[in-house]
Amino acid sequence: MKDEKMIRKEIAVLIGDYYQSKFKTPGFVAGKSRVNYAGRVFDESELINGVNAVLDYWLTEGRFSEEFTEKLADFLCVSNVILTNSGSSANLLAISALTSQKLGDRQLLPGDEVITVAAGFPATVTPIIQNGLIPVFVDVDPRTANVDVSALEAALSPQTKCIILAHTLGNPFNIEAVTRISEKAGLWLIEDNCDALGSRYQGKLTGTFGDLATLSFYPAHHITTGEGGAVITENEGLATIIRSFRDWGRDCYCSGGESNTCGKRFTQKYGELPLGYDHKYVYSELGYNLKMTDIQAAIGAAQMDKLQGFVDARKENFTRWETIFSEYSEFFARPQATPDSDPAWFAYLLTVKPDSPFSREEFTSYLNLKLIETRNLFAGNLTKQPAFLGRKFRIAGSLGNTDLLMNNSFFLGTYPGLTGEMFEYCAQQIAEFLNEYRK
Repeated sequence: MKDEKMIRKEIAVLIGDYYQSKFKTPGFVAGKSRVNYAGRVFDESELINGVNAVLDYWLTEGRFSEEFTEKLADFLCVSNVILTNSGSSANLLAISALTSQKLGDRQLLPGDEVITVAAGFPATVTPIIQNGLIPVFVDVDPRTANVDVSALEAALSPQTKCIILAHTLGNPFNIEAVTRISEKAGLWLIEDNCDALGSRYQGKLTGTFGDLATLSFYPAHHITTGEGGAVITENEGLATIIRSFRDWGRDCYCSGGESNTCGKRFTQKYGELPLGYDHKYVYSELGYNLKMTDIQAAIGAAQMDKLQGFVDARKENFTRWETIFSEYSEFFARPQATPDSDPAWFAYLLTVKPDSPFSREEFTSYLNLKLIETRNLFAGNLTKQPAFLGRKFRIAGSLGNTDLLMNNSFFLGTYPGLTGEMFEYCAQQIAEFLNEYRK
């Protein structure tokens, strides 16, 4: 009878054959193949890891979660990586953790203000409202699509307690200025790093500057586990609070399958519970169950081995778009990296100039007709979205640049699945449209 190791080796060989048969990318056919803005990039190693996790049948956090966590922590040089089931959940955990009574005078309370931008993705902002806090929206710099630092400073009030900002499309915001403001005012700082894994500011990886940072592993992002995310922090106290919120709000910090790590499981007094109540069933936060499965983590562990290559490919693809669109500066405002930054670009953002002879919709409709995918800058102006109408928020100053991006901007992909043939095709189709307006 074959032993387990032998069977797993045979399965791995078959998975390699299956990958070649099922997923090996066919050649690009101009005008028939789609040029996607994003997509999964993987090989048989992700499939083998995923199947091995199923064969382990541990399912919840296990050996692959530990491996994935360690690889992320080593890459980012951070102490605490808390895996979760999505980047949106990561943002929810980051904001929720700051409402913990364990933070004393620094606890966020209902009615406290959190400064952010309206030009972005809703999952950065919705946890603010869900926790009874007040979002304060400030405008962006249209050249970087990141926060206008002067507007941020002007937005401060006695109720301001926190700043949460995304590194838009992988382009770091002005971390030096934002950190200076947050430290001077004694504010919490959360980096939404979901689009920016591998980006650097002043040589240091984004996601490592704030009190907390978040990651997303959705298929469009730099690595993928399908659904998945993480919260990052160097603050051990915050890490404990986040794990509690993630794990039903329980006070116990034992890993799955473990018991009595504290050595005081039946000897302590909590709240109004009887003395010695089982610590595994003591709840100190109003939490959730937002954990990642070991199957997802297995895929993430394999993806981590490709991360630096993915980052390099995104930078190269950004440069390819720059080469194409630098010839059409009369029509478009092109993206600009924040000074002192080295972005691992999530996408290539273009803004159709207001005096251009065509609209964004005319150009993007043409591109999509040619099977070249585009996307708007997420929600545009969140204050105008149906879900935000009638909600409590404050707008500090003007959102004129935000509206410009909402009406005139779109992005193209930089993901590693793009090829030279695709860029040649795109360059031809773009020239065909734009040269008509030069006649």
